[in-house]
Amino acid sequence: MRQIPTLETQRLILRAPRETDFDALARFSASTRSVFVGGPYERPRAWGSFLAQMGHWSLRGYGMWMIEDRATGAPAGRVGVINNDGWDEPELGWHLFEGFEGQGVAYEAALAARAYAAEHQGLDALISYVDPANHRSAALARRLGAKIERDGTVNGHACKVWRHPSVMGEAA
Repeated sequence: MRQIPTLETQRLILRAPRETDFDALARFSASTRSVFVGGPYERPRAWGSFLAQMGHWSLRGYGMWMIEDRATGAPAGRVGVINNDGWDEPELGWHLFEGFEGQGVAYEAALAARAYAAEHQGLDALISYVDPANHRSAALARRLGAKIERDGTVNGHACKVWRHPSVMGEAA
């Protein structure tokens, strides 16, 4: 198993999942909040998603971090880069658990994950798959500087493919 790096921002810790995070993920997965990531679904499938989070790191060398609220220690969601079977290329993705939206958490976490992916994993100018009905994710992609590149499909569902700006280009 590869070591999952820990990233720290002003308010957040992006870290490897812990078994104690699973209940928060299972609640998210069972709720309508998960509709844009294949949900809602039952606890056994949430467990598979939780294990896949770690397996993706092992197989690809990158993946999703748990987002921990630094002030409370509570799991706030997940963010990171994934490239599932059949996808066009690696995607910067995010989802937040109940009570953490509208506070800039996803923005702060996505900026940190995107910068790390470019600087340490050679994954720059990433895409994000966003369902056209997911207005909050589209707004976040826009705030992150991404622009709609094309129409696409992910897991058989129509989406917009947003292209993020090059982090390495900004550093040059």
